[in-house]
Amino acid sequence: MAEEASKRKGPGMLGNFYLLLYNVLQTIGWSAILVKTCQHYHQNRSLDGFYKEIHQILKIFQSAAILEVFHCAIGLVRANVVLTAFQVASRLIIYWGVILSVKEIQDTIAVELAVMAWTITEIIRYSYYTTNIIGFAPYILSWLRYTLFIVLYPCGVSGELLCIIYSLPYVAKRKLYSYEMPNDLNMSFDYYSALIFISLLYIPIFPQLYGHMFRQRRKCLSPSSKAEKTD
Repeated sequence: MAEEASKRKGPGMLGNFYLLLYNVLQTIGWSAILVKTCQHYHQNRSLDGFYKEIHQILKIFQSAAILEVFHCAIGLVRANVVLTAFQVASRLIIYWGVILSVKEIQDTIAVELAVMAWTITEIIRYSYYTTNIIGFAPYILSWLRYTLFIVLYPCGVSGELLCIIYSLPYVAKRKLYSYEMPNDLNMSFDYYSALIFISLLYIPIFPQLYGHMFRQRRKCLSPSSKAEKTD
């Protein structure tokens, strides 16, 4: 998602202060998740059980990302509202609707892959936004922001899809969040089918997000872009 702070016309002093605070707090939160993960791995030599160490912090800072949809909607940042909403919604569904709801998958490689990709991505992304807001954006952050996504995006998406796949047998067995007929509302909802539908949405949406990041990479890391920043 592209909250490109340096490309905004300007949300005003109060808006900039709010965005600065939001991005700093997110950077700190995701950094804490990384630190806890590293500490757990150092002590246990394995990522097994790491989710229990970080789930409270993850719950707060992953959920806070919903504010980014409002940032786009009210014009506080210049970004595609639809793509931003899909990214945030997909993360929240994976976290709240799958990882938190199906405890049996919490110690699987799917969760480890998704959370590690999220964590590294968000530390870089929020650090990048923070430095852009204060007017001091080191080239190394720009390079990391527009290079590591080449690996992190596919890893994150793979982890998210694996979370859905691993959860499906448990969702079907428990009829999780499903609403069957007959009932007073005369309607039904099958969460199992909904998860499959959500996973299929990745097919048309992910290439757009991935392609957008490559276009941003060419734009931000091109020699002409670097020359403009030094003028």
